Amino acid sequence: MSLESLHLWIPPSVLWTFGAIVALLVVATIIVAFMRRGDAGKHVELAARVNSWWVLVGVFAVALLFRRGIAIGFFALLSFLALKEYLSLIPTRRADRRVLFWAYLCVPIQYWWVWQQWYHMFLIFIPVWAFLFIAMRMVLRGETRDFLRAAGTIHWGLMTMVFGLSHLAYLLVLPDGKPSAVAHGAALLLFVVLLTELNDVLQYIWGRTLGRRKVIESVSPKKTVEGLVGGALTTTLVAFLLAPVLTPLTRADSIAVGLMIGFGGFLGDVTISAVKRDIGVKDTGTMIPGHGGILDRIDSLLFTAPLFFHFMAYFYF
Repeated sequence: MSLESLHLWIPPSVLWTFGAIVALLVVATIIVAFMRRGDAGKHVELAARVNSWWVLVGVFAVALLFRRGIAIGFFALLSFLALKEYLSLIPTRRADRRVLFWAYLCVPIQYWWVWQQWYHMFLIFIPVWAFLFIAMRMVLRGETRDFLRAAGTIHWGLMTMVFGLSHLAYLLVLPDGKPSAVAHGAALLLFVVLLTELNDVLQYIWGRTLGRRKVIESVSPKKTVEGLVGGALTTTLVAFLLAPVLTPLTRADSIAVGLMIGFGGFLGDVTISAVKRDIGVKDTGTMIPGHGGILDRIDSLLFTAPLFFHFMAYFYF
């Protein structure tokens, strides 16, 4: 890809923001190295998390640097891996083994609608057509024992891991929007992903620093009111400052989006925590050192992606 075509696909605001993220990672790497000086056994998990962030940022950057088709394919792969990780954790009936093929097939079909920019099919394929078709295939298998649990497991997985995440990809193909509110899809994508992941970090820091009162102790014992409120408010401040760089959001809307991402990210996080507690696992996998599985890293995005997308689609496009 030439520099000219790269400039047309990736706006300077995105490139500058990526540069700032890399600079922060450099600082974090230096700080962690200083903290571990003289004892390589100290802060092992923290070092693993920073190293994983390098990989995650690198993969995300490479996905965006290519054309939209490659970026959309990247999110399709992410949805597939997330769905596979989820279904490998949740017990499924032997009778549904063939039905799972159709569930996995929904991934490329859903992202095909994204590529085609077929907005209405994108919106209804998983909630309507896949919902009805999967139920039909399960009924035709003739197994009624645990039918409701099995159907709920598959449908909920499709709604979150496929439908929810696919909203990130559709940001890349949004139309130019209103004349006074032109935005670049890559910039909007970076905005919501950056704020969501930053919100997770900020809630952790506020919780460890000032946390006293538990929010939902039975679901996530380490989550505190102070961490939730502090993280959400700090995320809102960052949204307010970053919105003019990456989005067409007004000042009032940037505050609304910041609060939405702050609290929506928390709900996505504790929802996956509830799933993990239900099946008795600490992490959903081991693919990402220091973070766990894919779902451990994208749990907040399962909620913030559709919330942010539909806010932008309704008010700006």
